[in-house]
Parts: sequence; C-alpha cells; structure tokens
Amino acid sequence: MVGMGHGTRTRRVRTAAVLLTATGLFAAGCTGAGTPRVPADDGRGQLHTSEPSASGQSRAADRPALLAVKIDNVRAARPQAGIDSADIVYAEQVEGGLSRLMAVFATRLPKTVGPVRSARESDLELLRQFDDPTLAFSGAQRKLMPLINRAPLDARTPEQASDAYFRGSDKASPHNLYVRPKRLMPTTPGAAALTTGFRYGAAPAGGTRDTSETVRYPAARFTFSWSESRRRWLVSMDGRPDTTSDGKRLAPATVVVQYVKVRPSAFHDFLGNNTPYTQTVGSGRAKVLRDGRAYDVNWKRPKATDGTEFTTKDGAPVNFAKGQVWVVFAKAS
Repeated sequence: MVGMGHGTRTRRVRTAAVLLTATGLFAAGCTGAGTPRVPADDGRGQLHTSEPSASGQSRAADRPALLAVKIDNVRAARPQAGIDSADIVYAEQVEGGLSRLMAVFATRLPKTVGPVRSARESDLELLRQFDDPTLAFSGAQRKLMPLINRAPLDARTPEQASDAYFRGSDKASPHNLYVRPKRLMPTTPGAAALTTGFRYGAAPAGGTRDTSETVRYPAARFTFSWSESRRRWLVSMDGRPDTTSDGKRLAPATVVVQYVKVRPSAFHDFLGNNTPYTQTVGSGRAKVLRDGRAYDVNWKRPKATDGTEFTTKDGAPVNFAKGQVWVVFAKAS
C-alpha cells in the first residue's frame, strides 16, 4: 500500500455554537420546543452544552471524511472500547502530566468507542491534515469551544448527537461516556480519508533490534513490547498490559515516537493546571518501531494541512508496517 496524497482541500467552516451551563447527565431536561439538551463533560469537572449548528447542512457525500474520537486514558477509564479498530491512535500529554488518546477511524467503524472525553487546542492543528473530519468529544474548556466551532471539522458532542452517545454502567462518571460511531457516520469512510502522509510497505534498511520501548510523561507512561509470535507491539500503560473492554490486547503494527515542541497553551483546567499545547507542525526527529526493530528518522510537516512525512537520515521515505499505527508525541529535548 502506498502513501495517500492530500489533494485539494475544500473545507467548511462550522457555525459557532452558543455555550450554556447545565448539570446532570443525559436526562437533563429539554429546551425550546422539546429539543433535548445533553450536557457534555469539559474535562474540568463541569458540564457544558452547546446549541446545534444553525446551518443544518450535511456532509458532502462525494468526499470521504473520517471519524476522530477523544479517548479518556486515566486508570479509571480503562479498559477502553473500540480502540483496536482504529487506523491511527495518537497519544498526547494533558494537564497534570497525564495522557489522552485520539483514535482515528477510516477503514473500520466499531460498535462502540470510549470512554469519550474532552478536546484540547492541539487537536485542531492535528486534525487539519484530514478533509473535514468528524470529531467526537464530550465537550471542551469554555473559552476553547468557539475555536472548535470555527475549525474545519464537524464537532459532534453528546448534545449535538444525543442518539449516538450513552452512559455505561461499567465505570463511574465521567469515565463512562461512549459513542456509537455508526450513528455519526452512515458509511465507513475508507482508506482514502487517511491523508496523513504515512507510507506502508517494506521496512527501510538498517535499524537496530528493539524489543521494548517506553515513553514517559510526568504522570503517565507507555511501553511497547515486541511480540515475535504476533508480529505486533503489545501496549502497556502505566506498567499494566492494556486490553480492550472485550479482553483484546492492544497491539499496533507500527509505533512512532515523535519528538515535538510542547509549550503552555492559553487554557487551564479547573485546578489551574495549564493545558500543554503539542505542536505537530514543524520538523524534528522520531523513532519508528516496526518488525522488532527501531529506526531513528526525521519528521516534517510544513503546514497544518499537510500530513507528516518520515524519512531516513539520507532523505529516503520510511514505510510503516501494514496495520494500526500508534503515534506517541514526546517532548523534544
């Protein structure tokens, strides 16, 4: 499989939503002429709602658009559902040195994904590489929501798509919000929606044998251990093997540790902790793990609408192994 080109990006600006404060979970009452108001967790211990888009326009049927879901990743949120079906899983640092995931779905839409949590400012830059993606998330910091509503994406919170979300009984709130992807997307987008710049094929020459790699955040860590029998990297989080809610071990074919600039953003959580901004436009170094070997490479993403290119030291493109890719953003030294 070869890397996907970007093509011409025609993007639609979403109509800004009006944010209101609400309490409770799903059965929080109605507004206007019986329209249900579903509160969305903003990751700060508060629930915010937003009015539906005034445009009422549906997505252009002739342009594939994928689904990205913000996934809770603290211990209380595990095991998670549906992540094994994602084409790409991005991991980023959030407040307090913890981690959060964004699962990207194009070739498969699982029955359920979650727990779903709030979006971050960095997500807007990361998602610009995709054509008009749908972003499923529980809400956001109040001052961030206007930026999300102006971004070239289809923001789908529980309030905007109440029939797609539900609260499970397996975990305590706020770690029990799940989404049904097929209620957000009528058809599976397909590989053409993955405008990432990633290439798939034979492994590059060289590299070093590597059976285990750990990425540490201040209050979280990821470990990827090579399984020769499965030909996959087995994921552990915070020292524990990571499985899905149905018992499947998370096992990507390729893992990318991408070293990026992480700076303070303009946003804070309710405790006053600053939200880190993970900068994914630019260039730097990365480590690609595939087939039990590690490759020190360079990455480049000149502008937000570009995908990320990975090359060897001599400039040759780096192929990934066919299958799920995890990209873990680590702070560059």
